[in-house]
Amino acid sequence: MTFIVPALLIFIIAVVAAIVLPPVYRSTSTILIEEQDIPLEYVRATVNTFAEQQLQVINQRIMTTSKLLEIINRLGLYRDVRDSETTEEIVDQMRKDIKLQPISVDVVDPKTGRPTTATIAFSLSYEGKSDPAKVQQVTNILTSLFLDENIKVREEQASGISSFIEEEMNKVKSDLKEIDKQLAEYKQKNINELPELLQVNQQSLNNAEQQKQMLLERLSYLKEREGSLMGELAGTPRDLLDLDKRRLQELKLNLVSLTKKFSKDYPDVITTRQEIEELEKKISNESGASGNSPMPDNPSYVNIDSQLKSIQGEIAAVNAQIANLDKGITEYRSRIGLTPGVESSYSRLLSERNNTQAKYDDLMRKLMEARVSQGLEREQKGERFTLIEPPLLPEKPFKPNRMAIIVIGFVLGCGIGAGTAAAREFLDESVHEPEDLAFISSYPLLAVIPYIPNDQDLSRHNRMRKTVMKMLMIGAVAAFVIILAGIHLFYMHLDILWAKVQTRFGKQ
Repeated sequence: MTFIVPALLIFIIAVVAAIVLPPVYRSTSTILIEEQDIPLEYVRATVNTFAEQQLQVINQRIMTTSKLLEIINRLGLYRDVRDSETTEEIVDQMRKDIKLQPISVDVVDPKTGRPTTATIAFSLSYEGKSDPAKVQQVTNILTSLFLDENIKVREEQASGISSFIEEEMNKVKSDLKEIDKQLAEYKQKNINELPELLQVNQQSLNNAEQQKQMLLERLSYLKEREGSLMGELAGTPRDLLDLDKRRLQELKLNLVSLTKKFSKDYPDVITTRQEIEELEKKISNESGASGNSPMPDNPSYVNIDSQLKSIQGEIAAVNAQIANLDKGITEYRSRIGLTPGVESSYSRLLSERNNTQAKYDDLMRKLMEARVSQGLEREQKGERFTLIEPPLLPEKPFKPNRMAIIVIGFVLGCGIGAGTAAAREFLDESVHEPEDLAFISSYPLLAVIPYIPNDQDLSRHNRMRKTVMKMLMIGAVAAFVIILAGIHLFYMHLDILWAKVQTRFGKQ
C-alpha cells in the first residue's frame, strides 16, 4: 500500500493533466536573407546593418501593442482570457507565443579569409491554442508584416540617408557661396597685394629700378651735354653783326700793329685799312637795316641754341620719368611689404574654401551613391527577405505530448512510490518477525504468542480492504482512460500518416 498509493496518485494526476491540457498548435515559416543582385563593386548599398540587427529592428517595429492588438481583434484570438486578463497581458502573451529564430551557418569571410558565422535565414513561428487554421493565418500575417516591413525600413533608411546628405550638401553649398563672396571682396580690396602677384610686383620693381638706373645714366649724359652746349652757346655770337664787329676790332688791332712796324704805304697796311673801311660801311648799313631785331641771325648760334633747348626738354622728360618710376617703386615696395599680411588672411580664406569645396564634392559623391542605393532598394535589388517556406496548416498539436506526460507520470509515480516505501521501511522501528526480536535482544526465543485481532482490528482491516478496492477501481478506470487516449493518439497519427501518404502519391 505504501508503494501503490503514491504511485497511483501521481500516475492519475499525470493522466488527468495529459487529458485536460489544451492542444497547442505551431505554424512556422522560413525566410531567406538574400544578398543584393548587383555586385558591390558597381553599387554599394547605404543600408549596411547586420542581418541580426535588421531582424531585431523589424521585430521591435512589428511587436508593438497597436499592431499585435489589431491582429488579435481581427482574428478573435485569446477569447478565453479576455475577461480575466488585461489588454497588455494579452499582448505580452502573444509576444511570448511568437518565436523568431535566426538560422546561421559557418562561412569564410572573403575579405579576411577567416571562418565566421553568418545569418542566412530565419524562422518565424506562432503558437496558439485556437484552431490550426487561425494559427496558420496569424503566421501568414506576421510573415507578410516582416517582408513588407523590411522593404519599408530599408527604403526609409536609404531615403533618410539621401535626404540627410542633401540637406548637409545644401548647407555646405551655402557656406561655399559665402566664402566665395568673402574671398572676392578680399581680393577686390587687396587686388595688388595678393600672394600670386608677388612675383609680378617683384619683377615690376626690378624693371622699374633698372629703368630708373638707365634714366639716371641718361640724365647724367644729358646734363653733361647741356653744360657743353651752354659753353658753346656762350662763346658763339648771337647775330652776324657781332661777327663783323669782332672782325673789325681784330683788323684795327692788326692795323695798329702793322703801323708800328711799317709805313702807311706798306701793302698790308693799305689792305687792312681798306678792309676796315668796308667793314665799317657794312656794319653801318646792317645796323640801320636790322633795327635791333630780337631774333638771332647767326646760324651757329641758332643751331647750338636749338640743341640746348632739345637737351633741356629731354632732361625735363627724363626727370618726369624718374619721378614716375620713383612713385611706382614706392608703390611696388608697399605692395611687397603688405603681401605677407595679406597672404595670411588670403591663405586662411583659400584653405577654408578648398576644404569646403572638398567637403561639398565628397557630399555630392555620397549623394549620388545614396540615390543609386535608394533606387536599388526601391527596385528590390539590394539585400532582401525572400519567403522560401510558407507557413503550413499544423496537422497535429505541437504540445502537450500527452504520451510523454503519461510515461513521465508513470515513471515518476513508481519512483515516488518506491521512495515512500523505502522511507517508511527505514523509519519503521517496530518488530515484525521473531528473528528480529532475537537479533535485537540477543536472547534466544522460547515461545511465540500469535496476534489475536479484536473488533477494532477487524474494523480497520475491513476499511483497508475497501480502500484497496476503491484504489483498484480507480486504477482500472485510469487504465481504461489511458487505453482510450492511446487509441485516440494512434488513430490520430494513423490519419496524419495516411494524409501524408495520399499527398505524396497524389503529387507523384
